[in-house]
Amino acid sequence: MSANRKGDRRERELVNALDEAGFAVMRAPASGSATERELPDVLAGNGERFYAIEAKSSAGDPIYLSGEEVEALLFFSQNFGAKARIAVRFDREDWYFFHPGDLYTTDGGNYRVKKETALADGTDFTEFVGDSTRMTLDDL
Repeated sequence: MSANRKGDRRERELVNALDEAGFAVMRAPASGSATERELPDVLAGNGERFYAIEAKSSAGDPIYLSGEEVEALLFFSQNFGAKARIAVRFDREDWYFFHPGDLYTTDGGNYRVKKETALADGTDFTEFVGDSTRMTLDDL
């Protein structure tokens, strides 16, 4: 399966999961390549939370985003009135979400998310949609 087809399938999977969680959601078809304007992959809102999401998936290698992708997401989000989020999914794992400012920045100005970082520090799907909250030992 080509990387584009797998990415499209993963984006549709995210859209369906957000829809099932009660969000009004739409996917921007061929975002980034079909238009001169940079659009996020997914827009989602539930009346309380509004997100512009750049979705990336990987078989296990680190996920990289260009500085331009992240800047475009932040620009769109600010103008649209949505919270910018990066959604990452590694094979055999769930979706994890990050604010772009929480991502590791490479020396070249790009962004990287490793699988272990996603699992340890990312916001999981149930917390992202408001069905749970993260508790630490300090909270107990």
